[in-house]
Amino acid sequence: MTDLAPIDLVSSPRVADAPSGRKNQKLRKALIQHQPLTASGLSERLFGLLFSGLVYPQIWEDPAVDMEAMQIRPEHHIVTIGSGGCNMLAYLSATPERIDVVDLNRHHVALNRLKLAAFRHLPAHSDLVRFLAREQLTSNVAAYDRFIAPHLDASTRSYWEGRKLNGRRRISVFGANLYRTGLLGRFIWLSHMLARAHGVDPSELVATRSLREQRQFFDERLAPLFERPVIRWLTGRKSSLFGLGIPPQQFDELASLSTEKTLAPVLRHRLEKLVCHFPLRHNYFAWQAFGRRYPLPHEGMLPLHLQPEAYEAIRDNAERVHVHHESFTDLLARKQPGTVDRYVLLDAQDWMTDQQLNDLWTEITRTAAPGAVVIFRTAAERSILEGRVSESLLSHWHYDRTRSGALNVKDRSAIYGGFHIYRRQA
Repeated sequence: MTDLAPIDLVSSPRVADAPSGRKNQKLRKALIQHQPLTASGLSERLFGLLFSGLVYPQIWEDPAVDMEAMQIRPEHHIVTIGSGGCNMLAYLSATPERIDVVDLNRHHVALNRLKLAAFRHLPAHSDLVRFLAREQLTSNVAAYDRFIAPHLDASTRSYWEGRKLNGRRRISVFGANLYRTGLLGRFIWLSHMLARAHGVDPSELVATRSLREQRQFFDERLAPLFERPVIRWLTGRKSSLFGLGIPPQQFDELASLSTEKTLAPVLRHRLEKLVCHFPLRHNYFAWQAFGRRYPLPHEGMLPLHLQPEAYEAIRDNAERVHVHHESFTDLLARKQPGTVDRYVLLDAQDWMTDQQLNDLWTEITRTAAPGAVVIFRTAAERSILEGRVSESLLSHWHYDRTRSGALNVKDRSAIYGGFHIYRRQA
């Protein structure tokens, strides 16, 4: 997950800052904090190498929780980190006046722009669901060529029609299964292989029919895996969790939750919430983790942005979204004071130095409209701002601890330890 300049993205030839071949220098610069010939420096560079490709085909923050926290109104201006783009699309269903999407990862920028174009130009909702939620449909590639490609800006079209190492165009992934690709998709596949090597098939979870059966599957099949020596050793290595998008800095935050030399207990607890706290029919995050796909209509619900009732609002207002390949702080630096109502930082602050945090919150405080709301997540449970961001900046904000805790319980992705809401004080 990352950050991102005024680009009118989906179909306009005026888009100039689209993904290029610069190998994500902006992203790498943001990740590197230590000298190369140190353990921390080597870890950061390895993570940067892995993270420079597509990481998240979908987001792993629950947009329903975000929207409950933000209470989006039609006059609102939102700035959000893009990631897989599902959050931006969900927010758009509430028809805010403007959404600026930022991301330092050029692959995520291309994915966000493509998803917006799909909403605007595919003929019907059913075509959109086939394109973004169904697998093994080669007709999706034909739909891209006929309906979407002619409306993309040149750089984004060049990205999706560029060739992969196997000679196929990048867009061909939509004819297979988008959600089995990217760093996270490969990590989930490897996790399944590791579990199967220990006699457990995680995909069997999708056959459960009640919370009781889900709990039984977790207690009897999944929980014992975290006591296996190989798994405890692997979860003690920072590099083994890079596939989850957990950088070295976040690993250290998670490690602060355990007195052991492994994150196995922390990960077990998070997996327990994912598996046991929400009915499978209502948790598409669990479907992605265990079924490696979205549920079919008789199996469960799709994400908010793919549900029929959200379709027209997203399609008709897609031009209100502007996608930028730059940092959150740099984008805010060009905005006028008091012009942003809602800020969505995902988990990006976990990666930041104290200087980066203070630079970011200086711009947030300067650009915040009366009543503005900032939401973000953290690997650990506590907010990371106290003691790191200057008191003079934080004095402008109220931390809604009670509401933050209540909504964190409702986050179906179960990945993070904390969900946090800060409100601009008068």
